[in-house]
Amino acid sequence: MPRAKKSSNELSKGTIPRAMGGALPDEPEEQDLPNDEAGRVKIKRQYEELLGIRIEKLKGRVLNREKINKTIEGIYYICFDCKRICHNLDEGLIQNTAQDTCHCGTCGKGKHATASR
Repeated sequence: MPRAKKSSNELSKGTIPRAMGGALPDEPEEQDLPNDEAGRVKIKRQYEELLGIRIEKLKGRVLNREKINKTIEGIYYICFDCKRICHNLDEGLIQNTAQDTCHCGTCGKGKHATASR
């Protein structure tokens, strides 16, 4: 038996089912951000929920690398000092190669580390 087609009204509402990745911004400040930055905020929040108490164990490590375009690489990491999920394009990235740790821009100032962007 053939399936019934969806009416054009259901498709034109502009809603995307949550199963297909359509999530509405939870916080009003996300609506003011550009799409790419709002996406990074959402991914950071998901990392925080996923990692939970393991953030203390994983502090200072790189979580994920992504290619934004051919020349720019995005890096999600946990800051060694403030233990926040950060992205190198938002908070900056300072890597201490001797201790193999990562610091955000605000925590890494004054430390003897090499800046990486």
